[in-house]
Amino acid sequence: MQIHENLSLRQYNTFGIDAKAKLFADFNSVTQLQEILQYVHHLSPRIPRMILGGGSNVLFTQDVHALVLKNGITGIELVKEDEQFVYVKVGAGVNWHSFVLHCVQQGWAGVENLSLIPGNAGASPMQNIGAYGAEIKDVFEELEAYHLNDKTVVRFSAADCAFGYRESVFKRKFKDQFVILTVTYRLRKNPIFQTSYGAINEELEKMGVKELSIAAISQAVINIRSSKLPDPKQIGNAGSFFKNPSISKEQYDQLKNEFAQLVAYVNADGTMKLAAGWLIEQCGWKGYRKGDAGCHAKQALVLVNYGKATGKEIYELSEEILQSVKAKFGVELEREVNIV
Repeated sequence: MQIHENLSLRQYNTFGIDAKAKLFADFNSVTQLQEILQYVHHLSPRIPRMILGGGSNVLFTQDVHALVLKNGITGIELVKEDEQFVYVKVGAGVNWHSFVLHCVQQGWAGVENLSLIPGNAGASPMQNIGAYGAEIKDVFEELEAYHLNDKTVVRFSAADCAFGYRESVFKRKFKDQFVILTVTYRLRKNPIFQTSYGAINEELEKMGVKELSIAAISQAVINIRSSKLPDPKQIGNAGSFFKNPSISKEQYDQLKNEFAQLVAYVNADGTMKLAAGWLIEQCGWKGYRKGDAGCHAKQALVLVNYGKATGKEIYELSEEILQSVKAKFGVELEREVNIV
């Protein structure tokens, strides 16, 4: 067990922000987590705690005056199967895309549309990550999480997680109360292909795919994402910075009259989900740069750190974007990235 003081978090967040953690420790088991918590409690009983996974959905706007706990629990285990499904338990510290590729190799279907999403498995239910017509709630079975105050391991079903659009109980109601340890996914032996969303069919054609497979869909998604989204290893970013907003059909009709090219999708409840990237682009932000903080040239949803931007500078840019979209369209955007 090693506790670091005033450690730079630059290498632990994909924005590459040089914020410092007052205390920092990584753990790879619940036992190790308990030991760290007990030791730090004696040192500093009132210090707040923050859980860090892959650091791909966080923007540090200041130093973190807390114990930052880096989740390194690994392992992929087939725990049971039936005629239709396999149930796979994954350590929260497992890299998400590595897990997807493992599933594709094994012929386990359900996560192929979620290829190349940054971060670790533990964040997948927290964010209810989604892309190209698929979401974690579609394949989620259960998770195990450690309650920091009660010092117990609690199981959560899908209903317990209260999944919403990039939402779960862990983002609001239980924020910073639990450490997700493992996630169990329910994956299909016989795939149901999801290719209607986005440019997947077009990419499959370009690839010359004759026979559809989860491997082909995964590769198509990788190709599309790689062409649009910057690699965090080259340009600091956290993927989509904003959520796609939903508005009433009435408001949508009014906007459509004024903006004929408005991009939208119908939600199950009849409301309309707008493409936040399109709204931001129409406000002139795509490719914008101020110092080292900017809006990516290929995807307006992605804010980037070109080198030495501070978290505060990126946050201020996001605030300007929010205000301009509201002024032009009367629509309020919400940040997808967690602000610290």
